Amino acid sequence: MPELQFKGKEFVYNHHLTVPFRPLEMDAKKSIGKPNLNGNLIINGDNLHALKALLPMYAGKVDCIFIDPPYNTGNEGWCYNDNVNSPMIKEWLSSNPVNSEDMLRHDKWCAMMYPRLKLLHELLASTGSLWMTLDDNENHRAHAILDEIFAEQNFLATVIWEKGDSPRMDADYFSTRHDYMLAYAKDKKQVIFHRLEEEEPAPHYKEEDETGRKYYLKPLRAMGGQGETREARPNLYFPLIAPDGKKIFPKLQNGKDGAWRWSAKKVAKESERIEWKKRDGGWSPYFRIYADTARGTPPETIFYNSEVGSSRSAKAQLKQIFSEGCPFDNPKPTALVERVLEIATDPDALVLDSFAGSGTTAHAVLTANLEDGGSRQFILVEGEEYADRLTAERVRRVIKGYKFDGTQREELLREGVTLNTLKDPDKLLKQAEAVENLESHRFARIKRELKDGEFILTGEKSATDKVEGLGGKFTFCTLGPALDLDKILTGKSLPDYETIGAWLFHTAASEPLDTNKIRKKDWYLGESSAYHVWLVYEPDLDFLKSSKAALTLDLAEKIAKNADHKGKRHLVFAPAKYVPNKTLLPMRVEYAPLPFALYRVEKD
Repeated sequence: MPELQFKGKEFVYNHHLTVPFRPLEMDAKKSIGKPNLNGNLIINGDNLHALKALLPMYAGKVDCIFIDPPYNTGNEGWCYNDNVNSPMIKEWLSSNPVNSEDMLRHDKWCAMMYPRLKLLHELLASTGSLWMTLDDNENHRAHAILDEIFAEQNFLATVIWEKGDSPRMDADYFSTRHDYMLAYAKDKKQVIFHRLEEEEPAPHYKEEDETGRKYYLKPLRAMGGQGETREARPNLYFPLIAPDGKKIFPKLQNGKDGAWRWSAKKVAKESERIEWKKRDGGWSPYFRIYADTARGTPPETIFYNSEVGSSRSAKAQLKQIFSEGCPFDNPKPTALVERVLEIATDPDALVLDSFAGSGTTAHAVLTANLEDGGSRQFILVEGEEYADRLTAERVRRVIKGYKFDGTQREELLREGVTLNTLKDPDKLLKQAEAVENLESHRFARIKRELKDGEFILTGEKSATDKVEGLGGKFTFCTLGPALDLDKILTGKSLPDYETIGAWLFHTAASEPLDTNKIRKKDWYLGESSAYHVWLVYEPDLDFLKSSKAALTLDLAEKIAKNADHKGKRHLVFAPAKYVPNKTLLPMRVEYAPLPFALYRVEKD
C-alpha cells in the first residue's frame, strides 16, 4: 500500500509510546455534580498527554470519536509543540507558530496529527468509529495517514457537509460551500452503524391495515435474474394456494419457472402478511412491508445544511448561549454531531472529542440523551486556556439552562418570483403591504427579502427567552505532573493509589482498569483477561519502607483462597516479598516488584 511520507515522520512514528503518563486531577469547583473519573469529563491540557492519561481507564472502550482539528489553512497560527527529542523538531519549534508562509506547515500538521491518531486508535473500541472534519488543505493527507493507522479496508466514507447556506461574494475563484468528514471504523466487520430513521413514512407506504398501520406491497415472486430461476433456487419453487383454490407456482416474465422470495417455512410463518391480487387474469401473491418495521434508510454521503445546520446556524446558536459575545468564528452545528451519533452510537455509548473547541460534541451528546432517553457519556479535551471559561462554560449553561436576548422571527409571506410576477410586480408589492399593515403591531420591524427566486416577508422583534437545561453533569480535570520514576524512588512525588494502580494495571495487562472495581482495603485492583491484579501500596514513604508493604505468606494465602477470584492467576505488585517463588507459584501467585523494591524494607 502506498505510504505518506512527510518530514519528521521517523521521529513521531512511535512518539506516542514515549509520552509520559500524567494523571487526571479533578477540580470540584469547576465541575457539575460529584467529581468522578468514570463519568462525563472535560480535560484542560495538551491533547497528546490527555489521550495518554486516558489509556489506563479507557483503552478500547471509546465507541465514537468526533474530532475537528486545525484545518491548517495558514491562518490559524497554531503551534506544533510536542517535545520530540530531535534536532529537526527543535528547529521547527523555534519557527512557530505555523502560518501560510511556513513551507513546512503540511509536514508539521502531519507530525502533529500522527501520534494523536495512533492514541485515538488505541482508545477506540473494536466496534467504534472515528469521524474527522477537514477541508481541502489536509483532507488527502489525513486520508493517507488514516489508511496507514486504521487500515485501508476500514475506511467507511468521505462525507460532504454543506457548511455554507449562501455564496461567499468575496471568493477569488470558487465559493467553497462544503467541508469533508472522513469516517473510519476500528474494524469494519464489527462497527456499530445505524440506518437513519424516517420521521414520516415514505410516500410509497400508501396502504393501511385494519389497525391503521401503513404498509406497501411487494411481489412475493423473485423478479428475475439468473439467480432467481427454479434451477438456481429449487427449494424456493413450490405451489401456493390462491383464494380460488388453485395452485400457483412462481413464473418469470418469459414464462419459465421462477422462484419465490420466501421459503415454504417463512410463507407459513408470515402468512398474515401475504395478500393476493388479480393480475392479468390470474392471482399473484404479494407481501406487506410495514412502515414501522422498516430498517430506515442508509445515510448518504452528503449532509445538507437544511438537515444538520450550517456554519451560520452554529454561530447563531453560540450567540444565544453566550449573549455577551460569540467567542468562536467557525463552530460546528450541534445537529451535525447529532447526525454522527445517530449513525455511530448506541444509547450507552462513550464519545470522545480531543479537539473540543466550543464544546459542540458535549452539547450534542446531552441533546441526544434527552431525545431518546440514552445514557451516552462524553470526554472532551481542550488544550487552550479557554477550556474552562468557554468550552466547559457552554456545557454548564446547556446543562442548567440559560437566558438569551435575541431576535424572534416569523415568516409572514413567501411567494415564488416568476416571469409573470415580474410582468406585474405591483400585485406582489400590494400583497406585501397588506400583510405589513395587518401584522405591523406585532413586530418591531418587517423585513423584505428576495432569496433563491422567492420573495420572503419576515416579522422580527427583540425578545428575552429562557432555554431549559438539558440536565447532566461532568467533571473538570487538568493534567497532573508526569509520573517520574526518579521522584517516586526518592519519595518526593508519590501518586495516589488509583493513579499508580491504573498505570501499573494498563502496563501489565494492556487493558483499561475499571476503577469502580478497586478494593483498596484488600489491595485488589481488578481483573484482566489473564490475571487478578493486586497492589500493596500507600503514598507514604514510611509505609513503603515497612514490612507492611511486603507480600507475605499470609497475604499470598489469603489472595489464593479468595473465593471471588478463582480461575485465574494472581499478579501482585508490592515493594518486597517475604516468601520464595517456589511457594508462590503452586498457589498461582506471581510477584511483580514495584520500583520501591529499591528501598530497604525493614523487617519488624
